[in-house]
Amino acid sequence: MDVKQEAAEFLRTRRARITPERAGLPAWGGQRRVAGLRREEVALLAGVSLEYYVRLERGNLAGASESVLEAVANALQLDDAERAHLHDLARAASTRTPGTRPARASVRPPVQWLLDAMSGTAAYVRNARTDILATNALGAALYAPVLAQPGRPNTARFIFLDPAAQEFFPEWRKVAGEAAALLRTLAGENPYDAGLTQLVGELSTRSELFRTLWATHDVRQHRTGIKKFHHPLVGDLSLPYESMELTADPGLRLNAYIAEPGTPSADAFALLASWASTPSPTLAKD
Repeated sequence: MDVKQEAAEFLRTRRARITPERAGLPAWGGQRRVAGLRREEVALLAGVSLEYYVRLERGNLAGASESVLEAVANALQLDDAERAHLHDLARAASTRTPGTRPARASVRPPVQWLLDAMSGTAAYVRNARTDILATNALGAALYAPVLAQPGRPNTARFIFLDPAAQEFFPEWRKVAGEAAALLRTLAGENPYDAGLTQLVGELSTRSELFRTLWATHDVRQHRTGIKKFHHPLVGDLSLPYESMELTADPGLRLNAYIAEPGTPSADAFALLASWASTPSPTLAKD
């Protein structure tokens, strides 16, 4: 990823969505030639010179202090995910020798043991490219359509390139937007990951929807929420999930799904759990 270009486009798209009224500035009437705020208005709100903000919006984040980044984030009303993304880009821009930490391709045995011990919960571990590396039995049953992909299962590739995704995820467009925003976040955290760059390139080439969503520069932190599924065996499911970082394994996250007790989803989830009585399958390797 070109960090300078990414930073420039990210700041421009964030500035374009903030109106003077939303920022608490007078509109002064008349026809504005730009969408959102002008650069001088952002500079005023952030307490920096116009020249300095113009430099930042050209992608020159190297050397920008934490206080300046926070001031710009406040001026642009960035949410937590966007704020973290801006800091990730600044760190990448300030790194003279880019690191190339490879994405993990497997999990440690204790992580698999932990997954297998999570009875009544569908769980899997993904890496920083959204590859699924390991599941428990119920996780394999829930994500069976995703795991059916040839090669290493990848959630983003399934969502954008597999026609089955639109049936598996009833809110497919919403899920697609979240997936693109998550990939944008991961690209900011790992701008020199060649495999992630290749994945983004593949999706951009093969999916018009992904190209459109990628151009918005939206970012997202995948932590908690509710996801809806239409499972080929048990039908509709609405499942709360929690996502947590494996602190001993940078780049790996454990995602766990559970059904709310007393709901139709709980009945369907219990049926799926009874069906998932065999050990989780070995995932295909690259």
